[in-house]
Amino acid sequence: DAGSSVEEMEFNWDEYLEDTGATAAPHGSFKHVDTSLQNGFAPGMKLEVAVKSDQNTYWVATIITTCGQLLLLRYDGYGEDRKADFWCDILTADLHPIGWCQQNKKILKVPEGIKDKIPDQEEFLQRVLKGACSAPANLLEGLHRGKNPLDLIAPGSRLELQNIRDSLEAWIVNVVENVGGRLKLRYEGLEDSDRFDQWLFYLDPFLHQVGWAAQHGYSLQPPSAIRSLRSEADWQEILKKVKEEEEESSVPTDLFKDKPVIGVHSFSEGMKLEAVDPTAPFVISPATVLKVYNDKYFLIEMDDLRAERASSQRYVCHVSSAGIFPVQWSLKNGLHLSPPPGYPGQDFDWADYLKQCGAEAAPQSCFPLLTSDHGFKENMKLEAVNPVDPEEVCIATVTKLKDSYLWLQLEGSKKPVPECIVSVESMNIFPVGWCETNGYQLRPPRKAIVNKQKKIAVVQPEKQILSSRTVHDGLKNQELNSSDSVVINGKYCCPKIYFNHRCFSGPYLNKGRIAELPQSVGPGNCVLVLKEVLTLLINAAYKPSRVLRELQLDEEAAWHGHGETLKAKYKGKSYRATVEVVRTADRVAEFCRKTCIKLECCPNLFGPQMVLDKCSENCSVLTKTKYTHYYGKRKNKRIGRPPGGHSNLEVAMKKPNKRRKRRKHFFVHKKKRSSASVDNTPAGSPQGSGAEEEDDQDESELSHSLAQDRDKRKRKLRTFSFSDDENKPPSPKDIKMEVAEKLQLDSNPLEWSVADVVRFLKSTDCAPLARIFLDQEIDGQALLLLTLPTVQECMDLKLGPAIKLCHHIERVKLAFYQQFAN
Repeated sequence: DAGSSVEEMEFNWDEYLEDTGATAAPHGSFKHVDTSLQNGFAPGMKLEVAVKSDQNTYWVATIITTCGQLLLLRYDGYGEDRKADFWCDILTADLHPIGWCQQNKKILKVPEGIKDKIPDQEEFLQRVLKGACSAPANLLEGLHRGKNPLDLIAPGSRLELQNIRDSLEAWIVNVVENVGGRLKLRYEGLEDSDRFDQWLFYLDPFLHQVGWAAQHGYSLQPPSAIRSLRSEADWQEILKKVKEEEEESSVPTDLFKDKPVIGVHSFSEGMKLEAVDPTAPFVISPATVLKVYNDKYFLIEMDDLRAERASSQRYVCHVSSAGIFPVQWSLKNGLHLSPPPGYPGQDFDWADYLKQCGAEAAPQSCFPLLTSDHGFKENMKLEAVNPVDPEEVCIATVTKLKDSYLWLQLEGSKKPVPECIVSVESMNIFPVGWCETNGYQLRPPRKAIVNKQKKIAVVQPEKQILSSRTVHDGLKNQELNSSDSVVINGKYCCPKIYFNHRCFSGPYLNKGRIAELPQSVGPGNCVLVLKEVLTLLINAAYKPSRVLRELQLDEEAAWHGHGETLKAKYKGKSYRATVEVVRTADRVAEFCRKTCIKLECCPNLFGPQMVLDKCSENCSVLTKTKYTHYYGKRKNKRIGRPPGGHSNLEVAMKKPNKRRKRRKHFFVHKKKRSSASVDNTPAGSPQGSGAEEEDDQDESELSHSLAQDRDKRKRKLRTFSFSDDENKPPSPKDIKMEVAEKLQLDSNPLEWSVADVVRFLKSTDCAPLARIFLDQEIDGQALLLLTLPTVQECMDLKLGPAIKLCHHIERVKLAFYQQFAN
């Protein structure tokens, strides 16, 4: 109901991290998430692409990088020259696997731009295609074309799940829900009951495509926990039905190609070890190898010495299973080993225990080597599944690390949970922002640092938040109805951003700190990935406040992207500024290059391309003086500098006796949090002592009531006037406003252009907002997908104007459903 309202506590990760003083665990530490974002294409693959200048001819191109359903390509023959690189959409571009032209009698012809470089076309093709890897044909043609592989695991799909409690038998499971690769599974035959539902990541080693059990000699039998719920005849009938419908509900085998490979183990029955119970991973206790099934699987039972025990905790393991350790591992790492229930006393001694049991300890060689090279550190934040209630994903804090294991404190769970012991390779932990990206509810902490309570009107309960700029041609043929929740293909649109540590770091960035940065960030949402990259660069600077000032959006600059607030701390003071980042993958490479040039470092220092041996800019052969001179003297012409923007070199060249004008920016000087002041600037750094005095003076000037500048910027963003005659749409003709607020449309809003949308808004009391719709190119399709959260986030509107705008959008939606939906 458009008039109703609810109280909502809005959790914000950025504010939470700032107020707790914590950092987010690096995205690259979650390998399973990284794998889930891959689209089946890989850099280096080759394919045949229609030539832009002549659509009847084709040429071989190489994939440079991938981003959802977008590919960055380079025609073979350009070598290392990336000026002609181009993005294309798998869904709409004329792309084919190698050999397609020959099979379909199409012409392969060298593009005009490299004709002079390839005198002999046949010889060139033989050379570049020798041993080349072609892009998969099934991803370029047919039903799977352009689809994210994860989208193929849709609700209703069937898989086989091994019973990990007491046998290796498998049974069919139905996918109930797919949240970014995390699957809610329900046993076949229990369609009306969720009591035995399980959550597993699709790469779990015990989850397989239908047919796996038969191929590997395992029987299909329902687990003992559910077997009594139906008769044997019913189970056989269910199995028969599944086999008849196998083709309709099966999942492509390729989806499981990145699953961990299970190796051969060397455990024997009766061996003792230390283990964590996966159903209650809070303590480490003695355990026994109860049974060995084969060279890959064995059964572990948690030791329990009580005579009256009703049941035992046992589970199937393989050599790489998490939570199994050699005897004395806890002692060697200073950890408490919890004695088995029924053990006399609290002082547990392994030597005495082994003697009493007449057992031997599993040798060290049975266990895989543990590593501490994973990127996690104490006090880092992440998102983790609650082992007691797998429906919940909570905020988690790393409280302790030992080798490749984390101790996590969960916050916000419905019931308090002790610290959990989790492997760094667990598929139940996720990076900060994963829930928000995948539309899943993250449990906020009970006493969380949260935004102020807001009264939010429920305009329309839509599940998917959609940025207006992500609406593209792929939606044009999509039907809209009142119950649809539209999911955009390729929402993880930003490719990996590599930090190329060998490249020249320039005068602002500390070479040593740059070398400590992770090798890459992403892939993921463009805004989130680029924000993380810029934050890492700011923190790697000699003076973070200065780099933040270089990156900030100038007041007079044209607004082309998305404004993000970044923060810096220097000498005990906190600063924040609005920095513009791009939203779409096709602009990421250019954005990274322009940012590098702003910071006077090598244009390849970070970006979607990895520099292996030799940088294309030859930055290693230039001296730092020459390199800085080369990039530093072109202040007025260099790419990315907003009109009117300042630079430190320009300040240095001013006459000393002239009074410097006070610069205005949206650079907000926050209240000092600590009296401690540490200057980390190394002696002899490019900034020098004189620059430091200037920087401090700038900081002092900027600290005077700059909240006023921020308010000024907000007013600029929110009070557009529609005065561009060249873009002004014609007067409204096909929109009739009825007295009773019911809207009668003369044309289908799905077919509205941007000008039509602007024309409609100008006929309402939200006319001042029409300019935003024009700038962001919101057409009729995008208009119908807008929701209140989207409007607030993407247009930076306060609640009042946002609700008023959404009221008019809802009127259009209602009219659309009544007049055109059928």
